[in-house]
This record gives sequence, C-alpha cells and structure tokens, in this order.
Amino acid sequence: MRVFGIDCGTELTGYGVVEVSNEARGSRLRPMCAGVVRLNKRDRTPNRLLQVYVELSDLLQLWQPQVVAIEDVFFSANAKSALKLGQVRGVAMLAAARAGLPVAEYAPLTIKSSVVGYGLAAKEQVQFMVARLLDLDEVPKPADAADALAIAICHIHHAQTAEQMFR
Repeated sequence: MRVFGIDCGTELTGYGVVEVSNEARGSRLRPMCAGVVRLNKRDRTPNRLLQVYVELSDLLQLWQPQVVAIEDVFFSANAKSALKLGQVRGVAMLAAARAGLPVAEYAPLTIKSSVVGYGLAAKEQVQFMVARLLDLDEVPKPADAADALAIAICHIHHAQTAEQMFR
C-alpha cells in the first residue's frame, strides 16, 4: 500500500509518500518522497489555492498512491487562520477526489499517538520517531514534511490494525 500524507498549511503544505511492504519478517515502511508546497505570502488567496491544487495534483499523478491521508480540522483561537487552513484542506481533498483517491482524515492527537505513542508529543518527538520508523539518517525537514510522513504512517498503522481485526 502506498499512502500520500498531506499536512495542510497556509504558508507551507507538507507532503510525504510512504509505502508499506509485507516481508517474511513483517511489514516494512519505506519512504518514497517528502517535501513542501511553499506558498508566497504576497500572492492572493485564489492563486495560492490554485498552486496547492496544481502541485498536489501533479504529485498524486507522479506517485500513484492508493489513498490520501490528511490531518483533520483542529480548533483554533483565531477564526481567520482556521478559515484559511480550511480552504487549503478543501483544495487538498479536491485534488485527491479529482484523482479518484479515497481520503482518510486523522486528528492531530491520533497522529501523534500512532507515531510517538503520546498524543501531546512535541514536533521534535514526531520528527525523531518518523526518522526512526522510516530508517532515515536524519529527521525530515522542514517539520511540515515530517508531519506529512507521520500522517501517512498513522494511516498505515490504522489500516494494518483494521486488517488484523477482520481476519
């Protein structure tokens, strides 16, 4: 299974692709790519959203995942920031839907629990565990790319658990 994780942001939207392969000793996580869609603060919102859509659509076509995993909405004290983030999430989900891919959404606490074992883990802990789980020499940077990989790993863990339950 190949999972495309997306960590939506209004300046940086992280993405990461993780593949899981079943081997004789068990399953193995393999990082395929990670990076960010870097948005220019001076661009108007419609142009920024178009950039997110185009770049994510191109990446989905390139990496051919079976599913897209995205961080669920979280509550923010700043309504304007939450609205802007919601617009980016909507565009990311549109890119996935346009590619014919199912979208799985996970709460931030669920993602951190799945990757670190603690739902209130710090960003540095998430980065460290992503590097460990993917057998990387260094932590993925920027943090948005590491978060996207964590979201993909979270989906893989949940899919594996569901598969075990229904055997």
